[in-house]
Amino acid sequence: MRIHHIAIWVKDIEAMKDFYVSYFDCTASEKYINPLKRFQSYFLSFNGETALELMNSGMMEGTAGARPEYGYAHLAVSVGSNEIVDRMTGRLRADGYTIESAPRQTGDGYYEAVVLDPEGNRIEITV
Repeated sequence: MRIHHIAIWVKDIEAMKDFYVSYFDCTASEKYINPLKRFQSYFLSFNGETALELMNSGMMEGTAGARPEYGYAHLAVSVGSNEIVDRMTGRLRADGYTIESAPRQTGDGYYEAVVLDPEGNRIEITV
């Protein structure tokens, strides 16, 4: 297993991308846009290893049910295969942990599940 990425909610996604690319020599992915959820993100790669995901949603600003805060969103752990994602999710569910999102294929191409740690922090279990 390895940490795949850490995600943060940002207000100005372009300024944040430019900052990390300019000062930390990151490589930015193409922008992912989900118009239905008014969501957009970039993955910034540090030497092809661990990434930083910058996320922004137009739904965050004064919309019912939106996340009003910015900053840490989740930690993603890469486990190697869909089967391991499924197995780990089942084990965590059986041990009483909250599964926020069952294993699924996401719109941006990941197979993942989301579990809450004992203090409610999101962990994406991904391939």
